[in-house]
Amino acid sequence: MPRITAQEVQTIPYGPLGIIAMPGCEALADKIDAYIVKWREQQAEEHKNTIAFYGYHRDSYKIATSVVRFGSGEGKVVINDTIRGYDLYIITDCFNYSVTYNMYGMQVPKSPDDHFADLKRVISAASSKAKRINVIMPMLYEGRQHKRSSRESLDCAMALQELTALGVENIITFDAHDKRVQNAIPHKSFENVMPAYQQIKAIVTSVDDLQVDANHLMVISPDEGAMHRAIYLATQLGINIGMFYKRRDYTRVVNGRNPIVAHQYLGETVENKDIIIIDDMISSGESMLEVARKLKELGAKRIFISTTFGLFCNGLEVFDKAYEEGVFTKLFTTNGVYQTLELMGRKWYQSVDLSKYTAYFIDTINHDLSVSSLLDSSDKIEKLLISKGLK
Repeated sequence: MPRITAQEVQTIPYGPLGIIAMPGCEALADKIDAYIVKWREQQAEEHKNTIAFYGYHRDSYKIATSVVRFGSGEGKVVINDTIRGYDLYIITDCFNYSVTYNMYGMQVPKSPDDHFADLKRVISAASSKAKRINVIMPMLYEGRQHKRSSRESLDCAMALQELTALGVENIITFDAHDKRVQNAIPHKSFENVMPAYQQIKAIVTSVDDLQVDANHLMVISPDEGAMHRAIYLATQLGINIGMFYKRRDYTRVVNGRNPIVAHQYLGETVENKDIIIIDDMISSGESMLEVARKLKELGAKRIFISTTFGLFCNGLEVFDKAYEEGVFTKLFTTNGVYQTLELMGRKWYQSVDLSKYTAYFIDTINHDLSVSSLLDSSDKIEKLLISKGLK
């Protein structure tokens, strides 16, 4: 991925860089911080002591912050380090249920609403002090409630408007469920980042005998909504695609949704081919595994499941069973959301690291440079496949 060069680093930073890790994001923020510290040791040595580059190179860019909860469940945030004039980047994972707090003597896991409320508290504490506030939210809060089809709330749009009303200038997210939610904030920067290179690299690196051609590999979309992801990936790899159509029972509503009656495959034969199933997220995983089973019934060989986020809301046992039955070979998700130790220890699981990619965005935006080259991974993917002898 392109990095700021010595020539480009002559661009004056927007302000001294500061990174705030919300509870549950400490490990990801530590990796991001380490990358930027390393890069800035090598960048623009002659400039680091000038006024315009004040605070450019430091041992760490993390800002100490205390997220406090009272016994009633109410909260507040205290920023313990100076941030006056800083270009501030707040990293949050609204889906980290491992973070808990004490309320009326009970240990309560933080819900996405709790995490979002804490994010707003940090922004409130930083308002009028920081020069610019940026939010990095790998999985977009309420991203699945992105449109209105009846008398229902528009949670994602309202959340984005709340953040920008509080003073947030840039919002960076990965693989939004529907990127059109950015229409809610047309006058602010919303970057929807697709980690296609990171996902492809993880697959081709961990699968030794993978053959990347139309005769041996296909990309499958599990539904209509993921087709744009499948098309992009298939185009980069030079292979064909297929998709499943979800037939739903629109006479009933279960858990807020019309239940799926059946998955119907549309596309050319998958017989004797390896398959990559691509999507933005795994919730319970039942629908994804049903698609994998259908593909096996149609004669597919190995099945690799690759999604940007893995929530595993109903636990890992259903995946353990499917793996033992040979339904899939490997499952890939990123570290953009919380990953349990149990998940990391599963032999069928491979984590995809987003820390370096995110660090590039922070370093580039801090210099007020274009991120266009970071958003387009085509050249990187091409070079990766050539280096692996796959193209």
